[in-house]
Amino acid sequence: MDKNNYINRGNISTKIGFGKGIKSAAEQNPRVIGLGSDITSSVGMSIFAEAFPKRFYSLGIAEQNAVGIAAGMALSGLIPVFSTYAVFAALRTLDQIRISLCYNNVNVVIGGAHAGISVGPDGATHQALEDIAVLRAIPNITIISACDATQTEIATKKAIANISGPVYIRFGREPMPDFSDTQQKFKIGKAQIMRPGTDIAIIATGNLVWESLEAAKKLSEKGIEAKVINMHTIKPLDEEAIIQAAKECGCIISAEEHQITGGLGSAVAEVIVKNHPIPMDFVGMPDTFGESGEAMELMHKYGMTSESIFNKSIKLIAKKS
Repeated sequence: MDKNNYINRGNISTKIGFGKGIKSAAEQNPRVIGLGSDITSSVGMSIFAEAFPKRFYSLGIAEQNAVGIAAGMALSGLIPVFSTYAVFAALRTLDQIRISLCYNNVNVVIGGAHAGISVGPDGATHQALEDIAVLRAIPNITIISACDATQTEIATKKAIANISGPVYIRFGREPMPDFSDTQQKFKIGKAQIMRPGTDIAIIATGNLVWESLEAAKKLSEKGIEAKVINMHTIKPLDEEAIIQAAKECGCIISAEEHQITGGLGSAVAEVIVKNHPIPMDFVGMPDTFGESGEAMELMHKYGMTSESIFNKSIKLIAKKS
């Protein structure tokens, strides 16, 4: 495999992939129903709503109520897909997700849009940076954070078609590089090896997969070969891929557009400390709230870029035994 064969086909918002994925799944299954909370276009749901207007319901700014309605629909044999901003979809509705969805293990797909710091000017109140940490502690839920719009479309379609319990799909607003294979073999719960390497493993999710690949190119110029893993499914976690990377590479960097505490990095560390302890470092939000600003300015300020991954990788490799 060519280590540098990923090419950005153009920047596309992952919400577009989410909307296309729902539409594609709905074309195959008439039981798919869409639920919105007054921001249909902003989260990509308009792609489904325009194609299937009689199967879409706008419930207004009542997210907790929407989750309850979705649970009832699921118990009636439908497959409801509900989406709004992740701060509302995952955090405002937490009690309803825990009891109505996860405790009952019902088939509802939740789209957490505008996740991460790259929401930008909307500021701290609208930047979901804790959703993975909160939701992964709840039994029965599947959590997906795809690397680009193409993969988000594939993941959404597969989640709707193949998973019988509650699913949370995390995606952003800002157009980001769309680079993953359109014919990729995607399996929920199975990580993708994006680039081989034995000097360090970079385990990333969401937008940080592209940044990790860019960092790996820079490391290669220094004679360091980094293995890049796309951990698109946070729960269930591909523990086998993590343990193998630890044994092959001897150190690991996690990278995510989320709080370091409780997110992907914490999930990876839990696996490492139990199975094969090695040096590890974390790229993500450093235990603080965000602020208003342009998306990429904020990504740089808080260290969620290829430069930060590169610098931390160099320092971490020096700690290998």
